[in-house]
Amino acid sequence: MAPKTVIVIGLDGLEPTIVDSMLMAGELPSLARLRVSGGYSRIATTWPAQTPVAWSTFATGVNPGGHGIYDFLRRDPKTYSPDLGLNRYEQKSAFLPPKVVNMRRGKTLWEVLSGAGIPSAVVRCPCTYPPESLKGRLLAGMGVPDVRGGLGTATFYTTAADVVPRESEQVVRLDGKGGSITSHLIGPRNPKSKDDLRSPITFTVDRATRSVTLKSDGKPATLVLKEGVWSEWLAVKFKAGLMQTVAGVVRFLLVRLEPELEIYASPVNYDPTAPLFPISHPWEYSTELSKALGTYYTAGMVEDHTGLSNERFSEEAYLAQCDDVMRERERMLHLELDRLREGFLYCLFDTPDRVQHMFWRFGEEGHPANREDAARRREMADVIRKHYQACDAVIGRVLDRTSGDTLLIVLSDHGFNSFQRGVHLNAWLQQNGFLALKPGMAAGHEAGEFFKHVDWGRTQAYALGIGSIYLNVRGREASGIVDPAHSETVADDIARGLTGLVDSARGTPAIRSVATKRAIYSGAYVDEAPDLVVGFAGGYRASWTTALGGIPAELFEDNVKKWGGDHIIDPALVPGVLFMNRAFDGSRAHLVDMAPTVLGAFGIARTGVMEGVPLIPQ
Repeated sequence: MAPKTVIVIGLDGLEPTIVDSMLMAGELPSLARLRVSGGYSRIATTWPAQTPVAWSTFATGVNPGGHGIYDFLRRDPKTYSPDLGLNRYEQKSAFLPPKVVNMRRGKTLWEVLSGAGIPSAVVRCPCTYPPESLKGRLLAGMGVPDVRGGLGTATFYTTAADVVPRESEQVVRLDGKGGSITSHLIGPRNPKSKDDLRSPITFTVDRATRSVTLKSDGKPATLVLKEGVWSEWLAVKFKAGLMQTVAGVVRFLLVRLEPELEIYASPVNYDPTAPLFPISHPWEYSTELSKALGTYYTAGMVEDHTGLSNERFSEEAYLAQCDDVMRERERMLHLELDRLREGFLYCLFDTPDRVQHMFWRFGEEGHPANREDAARRREMADVIRKHYQACDAVIGRVLDRTSGDTLLIVLSDHGFNSFQRGVHLNAWLQQNGFLALKPGMAAGHEAGEFFKHVDWGRTQAYALGIGSIYLNVRGREASGIVDPAHSETVADDIARGLTGLVDSARGTPAIRSVATKRAIYSGAYVDEAPDLVVGFAGGYRASWTTALGGIPAELFEDNVKKWGGDHIIDPALVPGVLFMNRAFDGSRAHLVDMAPTVLGAFGIARTGVMEGVPLIPQ
């Protein structure tokens, strides 16, 4: 008998080897309970093993060639410039407002369910911005920008004179350390003047109570910031013109009062009650959630990992925010459980991924990013396992509310690994004759980023994003030189050269495999795919410089950022985990199987383009 309800809980990035060891130690009782009632296996992930790519395959049942998501970044072949790969904005006329276009194509399983009259509630699935129409409700996830249109730009307020902006942030210098200090919030850019829109605020310092009072035109008008504690939400409006405002919500962290006053402001999120562009279906669903649960994060990248990477606040502050996000997401989940009578419910918890990115290094004595003393490393070493236990507790509370005729699925989109060394892919291409710099220009700092000094007339290939390589194909790229008839030969030459690349400083292979797009992708959008995707060995990843088109002089560098764990390596090394409360065949489980599995549970056949098969016997 087909179940009336199917619930899918996503735990982003849960690593099978950690899950295995914790199950054996009895530290994940809820997942153990789920395993006994049904089964547990690994689940193969996508090329690349990246969150937006993987969850798009989960949702559509096709490989990336069938849904068009390959990376956070894509390149514009007309300019070679990087651009966000999850969505884009279009404005056909100056007289018409801009609209958002979702770059994830393909038909989702909840669209198929809608066609069969079965309702869905989808909470924070990546690549759902802007949300598609469906029978039910959807709150968009990864891909929703902040009010500035990016993945998240924070503001750091300080009285220090020598502080400069770091990654994805702006710095505002405060004039004075006591009394009333006049300042401003930075909002979206004015589309006409390109200047930043601002909203005035004042800070009043009270050292006796270790607090700062913030006053503004927002709601609440007065907000008290306590040292080391995240504030409540401040709702603000930025005036964009006559009768035009942009609404946002922001949180603050009073980092310290001395020797310098330092205050961190999160990226300004869309106000869920008045988003600039739709973030839910129906439109009013985001408001409904706010009225029921209070203001919440709407940006796709919720946790302020760059604030920790930039050393603007402590690990403890980051974990406090992660706890807030977990509780917020669980409240959304239980709100939907309260009204679930039949249909499909999906909810993603992104935080396991973010915690592992930032705390993986503490478990590795020799990680280049470890600058803390041994006592501090020991203090932080159990953070990941404790977070897995928090995730297990979430599953336990769902199990307690799940009836026997409900199919419950818990899975991760990929696993996790170390990131100790970065590989400069463009440096390798340059050193091996596939990429050329303009005459008189040398690789290194002066070569800059964004391919600033690349000689396209002598370049056959270039790397952009986290492991993608594109050929400079004639007729496709603006200044392409590779004959389309010979492109496969060039791709094969690069793949052979990079595969097995050894890090001479460590004497270990850094690249395990390189896949050509014809080997791993198929479907309606395969022409948009990178020509090659690099499968790094454990401990390695594309360098930070590679992602933005830099060409350093060296091939490798230590990763000294606090972002010390990653998963964008050879997908065979980072499968996800899959639990179900029904017996299933997990021997060859892959993310493409999940949409057919959910549809099959409702007695609905997979669509013609879906590549997977139902894992539960029909």
